[in-house]
Amino acid sequence: MSEPVKQIHLAAHFPGVNNTTVWSDPAAGSHIDFSSFVHFAQTAERAKFDFLFLAEGLRLREQNGEIYDLDVVGRPDTFTVLAALAAVTDRLGLTGTINSTFNEPYEVARQFASLDHLSAGRAAWNVVTSWDEFTGQNFRRGGFLAKEDRYERARQFLTAAGELFDSWRGDEVVADKDSGVFLSDPAPGRFDHHVSQFDITGHFTVPRSPQGRPVIFQAGDSEEGREFAASAADAIFTRHGTLEAGRAFYADVKGRLARYGRSRDELKVLPGVTFVLGDTDADARERAAVIRRQQVSGQTAIRLLEQLWNRDLSAHDPDGPLPAVDPLVGENLVARGRASVRQYTDPLATAAQWRALAEEKGLTTRELIIEVTGRQSFIGTPEGIANSLNEFVQSDAADGFILIPHLTPGGLDEFADTVVPLLQERGVFRTEYEGATLRDHLGLGEARSADTGTRVAS
Repeated sequence: MSEPVKQIHLAAHFPGVNNTTVWSDPAAGSHIDFSSFVHFAQTAERAKFDFLFLAEGLRLREQNGEIYDLDVVGRPDTFTVLAALAAVTDRLGLTGTINSTFNEPYEVARQFASLDHLSAGRAAWNVVTSWDEFTGQNFRRGGFLAKEDRYERARQFLTAAGELFDSWRGDEVVADKDSGVFLSDPAPGRFDHHVSQFDITGHFTVPRSPQGRPVIFQAGDSEEGREFAASAADAIFTRHGTLEAGRAFYADVKGRLARYGRSRDELKVLPGVTFVLGDTDADARERAAVIRRQQVSGQTAIRLLEQLWNRDLSAHDPDGPLPAVDPLVGENLVARGRASVRQYTDPLATAAQWRALAEEKGLTTRELIIEVTGRQSFIGTPEGIANSLNEFVQSDAADGFILIPHLTPGGLDEFADTVVPLLQERGVFRTEYEGATLRDHLGLGEARSADTGTRVAS
C-alpha cells in the first residue's frame, strides 16, 4: 500500500528588516506603514497560508558605532501589529517573536491570551532568547545570560506562562447582562509559581482563550534548541534548506519526541526559505543573481567581512580580493557583543575556506560574501518550485515552509498567484480553510498542560 500524501504547510515571513530585503527595487514599499502589513497578510490569507510570521528585535543593530541600514526604518512592536492584523484577517494565523530573556511571563502570557481572543484562536509565539549585554542595556535587569542559563530561563518562562494560560479553568465565563455578575464558575485564574528565575503569585486576568494557549514556535539549531523544541514546541523554524540537510535535521528532531511522550505529528518542521520565480529556469537564475547583488552591496559585503576578520576593513575594496591579513582571534573588537554579529567558532579555519573558494571560482570579496551568506533558495518556474517544495515534504525533509520574500509588501503576490494553484491541483495544499484556529491549520491537537504534559481542553 502506498504511503498517504502529506499536506504542505505554508507560511509567510514579513520581510521588514530581514537581510533578504531589497530596498532599491522600484516595487519596494514601506516597511512600517500599516497598509504594507495589511497587503502582505491579506495576500497570505487569500492563498490559504497557515500563518504570517513577524520577527522582533529589541534593539537596533549596529557595528562600529553605526546603525545597520536595515534598521533605520524602525522596528515596531510585534503585539501591536498582530492585534491590528487580527481585525483585517479572518483565518490567517498570527505568529510573533517574543523574547524570553528580557520579558516576564505574566505580561507575555496576558498579551498572547488577549491576542488569541481578539483573533478567535489564531495566535502563535516564537520563543527566543537573547545572548548579549548590548540588548540588555534597554532593560532594567540589563546584563546577559550564559547560554545554558538562557535556555533554562526560556524553559522556566514557558512553563510559567503555560501555568498562567491554564489557570482559568472550567466552563466559559458568562456575565448576566443586568447585574454584571458572573453566573458560571470558575474563579479567575490563580497562579503560584516559584522557581529560580521567577517568583510570582496572583490571579491571571484573561479567561481561557480559544486555543487554550498560543501555538509555540522555537527557532534555533543548537543542541539545546533542538531539545527545547522537542520538549515544548509545536513547530520549529529552521534554516536547513537543502534536501539532504533537511532530512537529517527532520529525523533528528522528530526522533527526540518520544522521550517526552509526544508523537511525530506534534512538532512541525518549517524551514525558512527564499524564492525567485521566472518564466524559465534561466530567467529565474538571472533574476536571482540580480536580487543577490541588490541584497549585498559593496558596503554590506565589507560589514559582513568585518564580522569574521574582527578588524576595521572600511578601506578595503569590495571588488578586490580578500584581505591578505588573517582575522584577529579573541574578543570581538568590531561590535563588542552587538546582536548583529555572526559567531564563528574558528575564524582562521573559516577564512581559509573562504580563500580557497574565492581562488577556485575567481571571486572578488563582494562575490565571495554573496556566495557564502546566501540562504538556500528555490529558484525556477512556478511548476519547478511547486515540484521542489512537494519533494521536500514527501521526502521528510520538512513539513512545510516559511517563505521569505525580498520585497515588501508585494513579494508574496506572484507565489500566491502561480505556485499555490499548482500545489492545490496536486492535492497537497488546501483550497479552503477547514478549521478556524491556527492549531487546526497545522493539524495539531489540543494544547498540553504546563505541569503534567496532559492535554487541556480549550
